[in-house]
Amino acid sequence: MTENLHQDSQASINVSAANPEARWYAVQTAPRHEKKVALELTAKGIECFLPTVSEVRRWSDRRRVIVEPLFAGYVFTWIVPESSSRIALLRTNGVVGVVGRRGAGTPIPESEIFSIRLLVESRSQFAPHPFLNAGQRVRVRGGSLDGLEGILQSVKDDQSLIVSVELIERSVSLTISGYIVEPVFRQSTNRVKTI
Repeated sequence: MTENLHQDSQASINVSAANPEARWYAVQTAPRHEKKVALELTAKGIECFLPTVSEVRRWSDRRRVIVEPLFAGYVFTWIVPESSSRIALLRTNGVVGVVGRRGAGTPIPESEIFSIRLLVESRSQFAPHPFLNAGQRVRVRGGSLDGLEGILQSVKDDQSLIVSVELIERSVSLTISGYIVEPVFRQSTNRVKTI
């Protein structure tokens, strides 16, 4: 089960229409400050996205559901790079800096944030996964994950899709057995493979 701190997720998927100069950036936080940073940025009127995952933790005397950030140490923000909101972001308690070149930050492609958001909202079972550079890039066709792109991987006769945010080198893994996927090429070629 997953949860997202941002309540109006459909509106934020289409944020590019609101300000064409704004882009998604990864903000590195102090350890275990992701939720505090997201709440403070939201209070300052800065659009942010903190994907979270719920897991059951067991102790000797009890079990409890814990909600933790999917990407520990990172919050995603939608800002105009040279604006007062960037200064407000950098002055937020718990913010270490914007990820990217020389502290100015490197924009994250909207498609990567869209894929992570789609995955979180689908309520599918997924787990953090080591970042991958190699493998075949595919797109899911049909079902609740339609349009989701990632790297196809086979683990113990089970097909998985690795969805990555390349800038922060973090990934999640999702089992996609039974879904129809198609390769994603630089040139648009439409070959479809059923897994």
